[in-house]
Amino acid sequence: MVGKYKVITLCGSTRFKDEFIEAQKRLTLEGNIVISVGLFGHSGDNEVWSEGTKEMLDDMHKRKIDMADEIFVVNVGGYIGSSTRSEIDYALKTGKVVKYLEETGTEKYW
Repeated sequence: MVGKYKVITLCGSTRFKDEFIEAQKRLTLEGNIVISVGLFGHSGDNEVWSEGTKEMLDDMHKRKIDMADEIFVVNVGGYIGSSTRSEIDYALKTGKVVKYLEETGTEKYW
């Protein structure tokens, strides 16, 4: 598969840094272009919590969703927080495919 790569944006809580990195690696090796988060605020990147930064990063992540064909939700233990819910909602409203690390049975209803 050369030249036709699906673009996937990773979404999920930044507390799952190791799982984000593993998903990025696996999806890349499967022949996808993977867009991830720039900082892991819940895993020690404290710059996220500076005034205005979290809001900027949330908006930036929606632009990353715009660039993607689909999103992949890193929902370890089924956990989906409010920021991730917002990203899933946005992805669905813009016609993106939404896939999950762990199926929860309620994905269609976000």
